[in-house]
Amino acid sequence: MIQDRESRFIVAHASGRRREEALATEAIRKTHARSRGQPVSWCSDGWRAYPKAITRAYRRPVRTGRRGRPPLRLPEGLSLTQTIKHRDERGRLLSVETRATIGAPVGQPAPAHTERLNGVLRDRLACLTRKTHAFAKTARTWDALFGLTIFEHDWLRPHPALSRPGTEPGRCYDRHTPAMAIGLTDHRWSWREFLTMKATASS
Repeated sequence: MIQDRESRFIVAHASGRRREEALATEAIRKTHARSRGQPVSWCSDGWRAYPKAITRAYRRPVRTGRRGRPPLRLPEGLSLTQTIKHRDERGRLLSVETRATIGAPVGQPAPAHTERLNGVLRDRLACLTRKTHAFAKTARTWDALFGLTIFEHDWLRPHPALSRPGTEPGRCYDRHTPAMAIGLTDHRWSWREFLTMKATASS
């Protein structure tokens, strides 16, 4: 999950039957390509695959003027803040640790935002609800459903927490989507705009 000061934004995802390092690598590679390598702030749990995959995707050679291969370094502004839960032998939660694994820590990296998004997905995707008959029987179907729901969440649906003082007469607040909050668009998209836009090859 990418985070700025006020919003969280999912750029890409990868799904599979098991949580493997290849999934983290694929999701981070897609995010790097779609954001054109721009340094961003990442938030995650304590899985060790994330720092490795982010480092491999973002490190670049830096010229020092010396002979030999230039050292590989991460760009300034890139960060990864991990929230790690410590449990006892019975699985009971003992403490929650917030660690800046790469760069400077972000503000308020608590997993509540992730859990809130999980609740939204369960509410909007029938295949995630309990005791359902609306299964996503193939990975391709799941990817399509999840991608469409995330697009609607980030580009079409305004979030109350992102409202700004109104700039037009008679409006107290202007409603913003996460995509507007991080500067990817200057307006709230509609379904017509999404369905009629020219498709390009995805990364």
